[in-house]
Amino acid sequence: MNKTLAIFGGNSNPKLTKDVANYVGTPVGQARVETFSDGEIFVEIGENVRNVNCFIVQSTCSPPNQNLMELLIMIDALKRASAGSIVAVMPYFGYARQDRKVKPRTPISAKLVADLLTAAGATRVLAVDLHAGQIQGFFDIPFDHLFSSPVMIEKLEREGFGGEDTVVVSPDAGGVERARAFSKALNCALAIIDKRRDKPNVSQVLHLIGDVRNKRALIIDDMIDTAGTLCNAANAVMASGATSVHAVATHGVLSGPAIDRLNNSVIQSVWVTDTIPQQERLAKCERLEVLGLGRLLGEAVKRIHHGDSISSLFN
Repeated sequence: MNKTLAIFGGNSNPKLTKDVANYVGTPVGQARVETFSDGEIFVEIGENVRNVNCFIVQSTCSPPNQNLMELLIMIDALKRASAGSIVAVMPYFGYARQDRKVKPRTPISAKLVADLLTAAGATRVLAVDLHAGQIQGFFDIPFDHLFSSPVMIEKLEREGFGGEDTVVVSPDAGGVERARAFSKALNCALAIIDKRRDKPNVSQVLHLIGDVRNKRALIIDDMIDTAGTLCNAANAVMASGATSVHAVATHGVLSGPAIDRLNNSVIQSVWVTDTIPQQERLAKCERLEVLGLGRLLGEAVKRIHHGDSISSLFN
């Protein structure tokens, strides 16, 4: 029988690539992705992909430029090998925070990444929990936006969160919609932190909107980068009378002083997904736990391949 589906992966997240392939029921595709001594990237596809639906699992996390170039060159290699379709599966979409001009004479880098992916030859893009949902509009090719919330909520319910003794906290005004969805699913209260950011990676908590007294607080965000926002939010929540504070985020960027901040914070537990590899950080932070998205991404791959609905995954 002729092969109709192939799943490849770059070097950013090989374990997640394998988990997706295992769920779909196909071996990871054969591809050499190497870096020459001068830093240039070389890709060689080791199997026939003519008229095959090809999926490349590659997060553009740190180092973002290396991982993005790997993805672009893999797309080009598959295009020149006459692949039937090329889907860029980007669990973590790098440069997503540069989604608009915040000052004069600054770039919109997320749009540039979209143009690069399209020019390279991607026919579809799939990503998880974009920092700004409107990035989908930067693409002139189909874009599937997945949400990690079903995996997160299932975990939180197993841990006993929900009801009157739980409150979901949005760490800023921009995350209210996300936090509201969690509070509705967990049937609990909602609180919002009013935050002002003076410069990148530096935030200051002003005050808390909502009642967290005598409740377990869940701070919900799309990503944790340097953990400054998260730790400030946790301090504000505890100062307002919460019994404990926990954190949930899809993308554990955890750069710079993040691990030290988490280890020294009042936060009891931090749950992130494996959109970004966390093996080294898990050894340094006992509060950190990683939830796998292999099944969710694998199901999305299967549905794209068979032409089935993606949105029904979240209904």
